[in-house]
Amino acid sequence: MARPYICLLALAAMLLLGIATISRSRGLRDKAHQSAPRIPSQFSQEERVAMKEALKVFPTVFKTSFIRHEVVGEYSHLFTVHGSDPSLQPYMLLAHIDVVPAPDEGWDVPPFSGLERDGFIYGRGTIDNKNSLMGILQSLELLLIRNYIPRRSFFIALGHDEEVMGVNGAQKISALLQARGVQLAFIVDEGSFIFDGFIPGLKNPFAMVSVSEKGLINLMLQVNTTPGHSSAPPKETSIGILAAAVNRLEQTPMPNMFGDGPTKMALQELANEFSFPTNLFLSNMWLFRPLVSRLMERNFVTNALVRTTTALTMFNSGIKVTPPP
Repeated sequence: MARPYICLLALAAMLLLGIATISRSRGLRDKAHQSAPRIPSQFSQEERVAMKEALKVFPTVFKTSFIRHEVVGEYSHLFTVHGSDPSLQPYMLLAHIDVVPAPDEGWDVPPFSGLERDGFIYGRGTIDNKNSLMGILQSLELLLIRNYIPRRSFFIALGHDEEVMGVNGAQKISALLQARGVQLAFIVDEGSFIFDGFIPGLKNPFAMVSVSEKGLINLMLQVNTTPGHSSAPPKETSIGILAAAVNRLEQTPMPNMFGDGPTKMALQELANEFSFPTNLFLSNMWLFRPLVSRLMERNFVTNALVRTTTALTMFNSGIKVTPPP
């Protein structure tokens, strides 16, 4: 997981530098994590102090007169970088501070050590998405050191509870900006990685600019049956009934929607990066679209690009071996 971290850090820096250049010359989510159980955001006083100390790594950002820093919802951070031309509509760069909980077991290094090994940083959150967070702040720090003053104003929003719906972070930042009448031109959020070897047949690493995002819905299936005992089990147990249901979900995928939109356009642009005959198929989508559609289904990564996916993630049942649940 280290290679995408380094690449994305550089990509974030290039993005902000590029926006700065465009600004000089031309003037320039709701993730419905509704599944149970929901993990509350937990921050100790020590962690809060540690976060403030960590942000001091970017001293120029905090002492620049045209940058306003606010703490929202106790732990999220909102930076307002005022541009020289207030007539230009502002944009926003997003990242989040929090991570999914990580037990110590199963890691080659302690998950929160931030260990650097062979030029790579290891730990929970290095890809999701502290790479973007550090890249944004480091890029801004370097630009300010070079006496950069943007023409277009922009915001940097760093949420602290993205993994649990962002109620106290992103949603409060959004409400604050709405109350101030802020209208954004665009938002740059976390996107996909620089892929190397993920798509069969693609010879070189590639990065896509993500222009849209799927929505999601979390559902819970529950089966209740008459209590009994394993010595005289019923013909059908709740486990068997539920297993049959989830098996039907896996065996009955949602329709393949490939054929239009950014996925098709991206593959056509990538056609020359593939060898024969894939390059022929992608260059002549008018003829080979059904074949390409079927090929996309065969790989779990590309399959997610052509349909609504169904993922079974949590399964809970009995607590003892004798009574069927």
